[in-house]
Amino acid sequence: MGGQKFEYDESGSTFFYFVLSFLALILVPATFYYWPRKRKEDPEKLAEQCQCPSCLKKKIIIEQSQPYKNFKNFLIILAIVSGWVLLGFLTVKVSQFDYEMSNFDPYDILGLPPGATQAEIKKSYRKQSLILHPDKETGDEKAFMRLTKAYQALTDDEARRNWEKYGNPDGPGAMSFGIALPSWIVEKENSVWVLGLYALVFMVALPTVVGTWWYRSIRYSGEQVLLDTTQMYFFFCHKTPSMPLKRALMILAASCEFDKRHNSEIIERITDNEEVPSLLRDLPNLGEKNKEQPLCRPYSIKARALLHAHLSRMKLPEDTLEVDRRYIVSRCPDLIVEMVNCVNQLIALAYARRIPRLPTIETIENCMKLSPMIVQGLWEYKSPLLQLPYITEDHLKYFTNRKKHIKSLLQLAQLPGDERRQLLRFLNDEQYEDLVKVLGNMPYIHFQVNTEVIDDENSTVVTAGAIVTVTVLLQRTNMKELFGDSSIREKNKIKEEEENVEGDDKEKDKEKNDKKDVFKRPVWMKQGKKMQKKGKKVVKQVKAAPPTPPPADVKKKEKEPKKKDDDGEESDANSSDESGTHSDASANESRDKSSPEDDDDDQWEKFQKRLQKRERLEGRSKSSHPVHCPYFPLEKQEFWWCYICDRKSHTLLTAPAHVTALVDSHELQLRFTAPRWPGVYTLACCLRSDSYIGMDQQQDMKLDVKEAAAVPAEHPQWDLSDSDSDHNDQGDNESEFTTDDEVEEE
Repeated sequence: MGGQKFEYDESGSTFFYFVLSFLALILVPATFYYWPRKRKEDPEKLAEQCQCPSCLKKKIIIEQSQPYKNFKNFLIILAIVSGWVLLGFLTVKVSQFDYEMSNFDPYDILGLPPGATQAEIKKSYRKQSLILHPDKETGDEKAFMRLTKAYQALTDDEARRNWEKYGNPDGPGAMSFGIALPSWIVEKENSVWVLGLYALVFMVALPTVVGTWWYRSIRYSGEQVLLDTTQMYFFFCHKTPSMPLKRALMILAASCEFDKRHNSEIIERITDNEEVPSLLRDLPNLGEKNKEQPLCRPYSIKARALLHAHLSRMKLPEDTLEVDRRYIVSRCPDLIVEMVNCVNQLIALAYARRIPRLPTIETIENCMKLSPMIVQGLWEYKSPLLQLPYITEDHLKYFTNRKKHIKSLLQLAQLPGDERRQLLRFLNDEQYEDLVKVLGNMPYIHFQVNTEVIDDENSTVVTAGAIVTVTVLLQRTNMKELFGDSSIREKNKIKEEEENVEGDDKEKDKEKNDKKDVFKRPVWMKQGKKMQKKGKKVVKQVKAAPPTPPPADVKKKEKEPKKKDDDGEESDANSSDESGTHSDASANESRDKSSPEDDDDDQWEKFQKRLQKRERLEGRSKSSHPVHCPYFPLEKQEFWWCYICDRKSHTLLTAPAHVTALVDSHELQLRFTAPRWPGVYTLACCLRSDSYIGMDQQQDMKLDVKEAAAVPAEHPQWDLSDSDSDHNDQGDNESEFTTDDEVEEE
């Protein structure tokens, strides 16, 4: 290897091989992934799709939203076909390369048959040399060299032996290495052009592309939301800790994505000077006189008006405001997710005492409510039945009669087929089939909650200050499986502050007292000075522990009577809690009776299950089920929010988990710190849909917090036996290690 050197390709054959290989590596996967294909839709899925006029119009709008799609597909096809043509041309050219020593046949070069005499060989050589000699006008140096080697191979004995043995009159060839670049790249005449090309690519084009990408990427967050919008959300959510729904909608409309100075896709028309004021006159309580920046800017007022018109399902001019409405509405789901994340971060900062005011649970829930409102084009107080096709405000009177009062989609689905058809008698058969298909594809969620303390000796017992892990199992079924099934009760809806105030006079008094402060501060976030007077040992734990989001309804650990409903039946929450405690007790008894080997096996199985849960939770897909949303301009998938909160103190205990892959079932884990002192606490695990109105659920959880075990002052391992103490007494002057003096004495 030391005597060999690398040379540039003189003939160009190596370069063509390199280009051929590189082109094949690009063309094969590019053809597979980028070749335009027509989507083959499943006939069964097509039959399940709604055929109402609004849905058909939405399909047309989606197809028209990509006007350059056909032209783009044509360019892709042209590029791929051109690449394959070039690949074929290079393949043919490489196959025609005439290598100097490849298939060397001296008889064929001299034009003689095998076994020709020496006289015939000399005669043919002289005749062709007069034509191919380089000094002649018809000369060819390369062909003359081959002719000379062919003559030597047939006349020289040594050259003939080499040809017969190695196929080359010069003997065995040495291995050579070359650079697959043509030699003209390093020629002196072309050095200026080559250096100019390198400078253009690596000093101009590459930095420009990287700089443009970096400048655009630093302007956006992980959810592809402008950082200026995120900062604005932080400012207003911190300024308004208890944010009403219309205030949240006003802040959403002020997003920088709707400002032309931040987003070049925004179109400002001359017709806006006439159409926007006319729209403002038709919308009451818009708040256009607000003087806060940027809520008072024209783009914010226009976006707010378009969102109000969207929620009211108003008709807008097709070529102007309707186009703007579709664009603004399509950007809202991502912005709402970012707003929820901002409020969640502010709550975490408030618990860490980084900011003075704690946003309430109503603030983050009002932000979540915006998502199904925008997707369905409905106000929150409207009937959920308006999400079905062909149902309007005028038809709601048919759902109210003396026998039954249908308020929810589940109640409509549980009706027998004849009663449902009689109720929807104002629809013809085709419209009724569309409505039933849409209703049958809507989700029904089975909601199960399990509480445990992982990595503890007894995982079913919650002690003060422990990390509680709440495993939530969500199982989705279609609503059509519940048609005519009246045995399933409607799930508990999320209890909100307004409902509690209206239903209880005591809550009214508490609300009046709480209005003096921004929020009712959780119990264990109070100062520890008052508790020191009582002389409890728990005070030290409260002081040492960081502030955590606690529930407020602390109860004494006494035997409580079972709560009963109005009908005299025990509530589902209590029954579920009791069943859980009985199962835990039986599990503890079986654990005590089991052997240590069985305990090790059980712990190993739990550890393996925990690893499998983590692997499942790490993958985050965004594909679940399509949503029926004719007023939303894009295709939408079903997503959900799941979190734990305390209704009494209006605090959020866990970060909302955004569930984006609920196809059949999904399991998630929520963690929070248990209270610092014993007691019975009532928490709420909530599930909210970001696509449908009226699909929210809440399940109450009773958390029985035990007192934490005291730190042991003595342990059997710490006791020293008599033999050890005697040995230590006798060996005070002795060491178990050998010293240098002992080595010298030996």
